[in-house]
Amino acid sequence: MNANSYVVGVDYGTLSGRAVVVRVSDGAELGSAVHEYAHRVIEQRLPGSGERLGPDWALQSPQDWIDVLKVAVPAAMAAAGVAPADIVGIGTDFTACTVLPTTADGTPLCFETPAEPHAWPKLWKHHAAQPHADRINELAARRGESWLPRYGGKISSEWEFAKGLQVLEEAPEVYARAERWIEAADWIIWQLTGVESRNMCTVGYKGIFQDGGYPSEEFLAELNPGFAGFVGKLATGEVGEKVNGTTVAHLGGLAGRLTARAAEWTGLPEGVAVAVGNVDAHVTAAAADAVRPGQMVAIMGTSTCHIMPSDRLAEVPGMCGVVRDGIVPGLWGYEAGQSAVGDIFAWFVDNFGSLDHERLTELAEKQAVGQHGLVALDWFGGNRSVLVDHNLSGVIVGQTLATRPEDVYRALIESTAFGTRMIVETFEKAGVPVEEFVVAGGLLKNRFLMQVYADVLRRPLSVIGSDQGPALGSAIHAAVAAGAYPGIEQAAAAMGQRTEAAYVPDPARADAYDRLYAEYRRLHDFFADGRMLHTLRAIRNEAGS
Repeated sequence: MNANSYVVGVDYGTLSGRAVVVRVSDGAELGSAVHEYAHRVIEQRLPGSGERLGPDWALQSPQDWIDVLKVAVPAAMAAAGVAPADIVGIGTDFTACTVLPTTADGTPLCFETPAEPHAWPKLWKHHAAQPHADRINELAARRGESWLPRYGGKISSEWEFAKGLQVLEEAPEVYARAERWIEAADWIIWQLTGVESRNMCTVGYKGIFQDGGYPSEEFLAELNPGFAGFVGKLATGEVGEKVNGTTVAHLGGLAGRLTARAAEWTGLPEGVAVAVGNVDAHVTAAAADAVRPGQMVAIMGTSTCHIMPSDRLAEVPGMCGVVRDGIVPGLWGYEAGQSAVGDIFAWFVDNFGSLDHERLTELAEKQAVGQHGLVALDWFGGNRSVLVDHNLSGVIVGQTLATRPEDVYRALIESTAFGTRMIVETFEKAGVPVEEFVVAGGLLKNRFLMQVYADVLRRPLSVIGSDQGPALGSAIHAAVAAGAYPGIEQAAAAMGQRTEAAYVPDPARADAYDRLYAEYRRLHDFFADGRMLHTLRAIRNEAGS
């Protein structure tokens, strides 16, 4: 492979898809392009039919994902000025758990029955399956299922089994027609290669695949007799390692080769290497060269995902999961997260007052720690870690007639930092040390927010060297799949980049935040049982039905 070889990384986000062209030798990003999804997030009504959706629904359109390949990839190539013949591989990443029902050949059911809500892909932040997740958790705890502690004691309503059970019980005819239930991360690889596979990341974290198998048929039947055969919808093709009849492809592996159809979409040569699918957060670790034990990467955007490789296995309460080989082969990969972060700030700006993010940040930054007299809970999108309850909701305490917009805005920023500190402390209390805290994602651009996090966490923050970490991470995985590097660690060292200790805590502010954090903990524990917040949500849902 010559020095002028290049790879393409494609990052599928919540609202858009981004493609980047990267040089294999050093990770230089030569050109990029973004394609905004025409349908964005489908939350109110279905396209075309106008069918109204219920509370906490969030869907996407597979056509938007294909359009990213048709628009963003050729545009990135043109911007880079790279000849297609010099491209040796392509890698992709996706939000997760974004999952869809298809036929056996991969055709999305929403293409056949667009007026049926359950035929559409359920986006990661579709939380309408919370009652189904609750039943899964209750039964697993009662039966003492061995896999439950690997997910901090609770699985999420965002994941494959909860969403699948919702389809079975609310649209049994859709469930019956669904020959496959597949993560979008794997579906897009199927479209690129013509070969079906399942990547180790989504299978382990979102598909409850542990120690070589899924939850038992007996367990699933006890949930609902019709759910007993659900694992059959997760069956795969012949790529990767076959475990107990299920093909599980290792990260950085070769999923297949670009088909003629996909080559026409993208403008890339037919036959180039296609990397095994991956998740946007997990693939970012490679882009930050943070693939060693104890390096926690927080990918901060609309939500925050905290991922970390480790050489030890432990049960961390409220973690999203721990999966062997889930980030890099050979290590345990931990995941935790906050369901809403940037979404909280956007909610406030979009709905209250006329000040934008920049002005609110400028005003908030002038305040002393605690000057606003507020403390908030960062549960506006529910709580992913450490409570794993998406029916929780946000709380702001301490408002008076003197409270100003910038006061609330700062309190919301601080609440998300407190939520992250809760996660870090929970890991360390469980015996999984966090040696370095690395930040990636769009919120990295807000220097005030980063300093708040350093002060609240009382530790330095390292920052990724790219503003498009997931796409770069996917490109790094493509380089491994193409054979340019022997493994993810070597490719990350050559192509990834980060600045260590870019933000350091101020001791005086850190001391002041300790006092506020203590109040956050009190508020957190008071509302953690959900009795009041669940009741309010139920009243809302009944009133809107």
